[in-house]
Amino acid sequence: MKRLLEKLAAERKAKEEVLKKRLAKMDEDNLEKITSESLEKIKSWLTQLEASSAEKKPKKFLGLKLSALPDGEVLTLFQNLFRAFQLCLEHQFKLIEKTRHDLRELIELANDLGEARDREWDALGSNHVGIIFKSLEWRVDDLKAQWEETRALLERAHWLRAKLEEVLLALGEKPKPALGPLRETLSSLRDWRYASFENRFRGSQAKVKEQLENYAALFPTKGKVLDLGCGRGEMVEILRARGIEAIGIDLNEEMIALCQSRNLPCEKGDLIEKLAACEDNSLAGIFSSQVIEHLNPPVLEVMIDLCYLKLAPSGVLILETVNPTSVFALVQVYFLDPSHQRPIHPQSLKFLLETAGFKKIEIRYSAPLAEERLKELPTSDEKTMILNQNLDRLNELLFAPVNYAAIAWK
Repeated sequence: MKRLLEKLAAERKAKEEVLKKRLAKMDEDNLEKITSESLEKIKSWLTQLEASSAEKKPKKFLGLKLSALPDGEVLTLFQNLFRAFQLCLEHQFKLIEKTRHDLRELIELANDLGEARDREWDALGSNHVGIIFKSLEWRVDDLKAQWEETRALLERAHWLRAKLEEVLLALGEKPKPALGPLRETLSSLRDWRYASFENRFRGSQAKVKEQLENYAALFPTKGKVLDLGCGRGEMVEILRARGIEAIGIDLNEEMIALCQSRNLPCEKGDLIEKLAACEDNSLAGIFSSQVIEHLNPPVLEVMIDLCYLKLAPSGVLILETVNPTSVFALVQVYFLDPSHQRPIHPQSLKFLLETAGFKKIEIRYSAPLAEERLKELPTSDEKTMILNQNLDRLNELLFAPVNYAAIAWK
């Protein structure tokens, strides 16, 4: 929108400049002076003609002594006079025609300028309305996230009160404080904080479900699918709505409580431990979104190896993460979460999957940044083409899609 407004403003300024130049040109022509001089001449000649017509043979006309001229010369003089008068009239008609043409051109230029101004104002109005609605949308999302945090906080406050009572009882009965309830309480508070972070910065559940919907069709309709790091349970809910047996695992107690409140089969547990407990060749699919960037490299390698062992033949593994080949994604998404360990390059992840034994691997990008990309210049000369090529390279570096998924089949 910013570039459109700049373009419309430039068009409006260009038309204003054309109109100003045309008006200046008309001033230089000085038609008013020329017309005034011609009218004065005609008025003078008419006065002399009127005076001379009162005599049969005028003695003087235009400063000449007519009585001293032969009759033939007098006639010639009058013929020349009328000829000059005719030329003057023709000149005036040309001036009138030129004035009419200039006025028509000025009207067209004024209309063009008016239309350019209307387009600019319409765009400005649309931009302001869009900004207002976008601001309201952000405000609604922020209020919704804060409401979810408040609701979760109230629920945890009741739980925390009970745990503190338990701690007080333990302190009263033993000479040394019992550390187990304290650690459990602290762990719960940390889980609540990260759950609030997810609600605020990852987006609403409806938005996340819309983003994950494209992956659902890749899973077989029969067999069990395990969601590692299920979070709020968006993918589990999507798959179960399709009739697929899906279960979720997550370490965050707040997330699991939210899933279970919606009757989703999700449980708290360590991803590696739960994955290792599955039977070999027992899973039709494994899914993990925005999780592997939280793992240290050795843990990630173990996880990929276990996924290969636990998947049935032709089973599919989908690992989605932040795209580190996008500078925007690194700055605005990856570094936003302080719990991230390190970004994972698509080719590195593909290599790990290949060396684990997966037969077919596809890298699929999502969440494109259409609005943020630098706009191409409209002209097609050689210099502009080179500049547009450089803009394309910059766009690929700065504004590549935010996420990518490695999809691997056993």
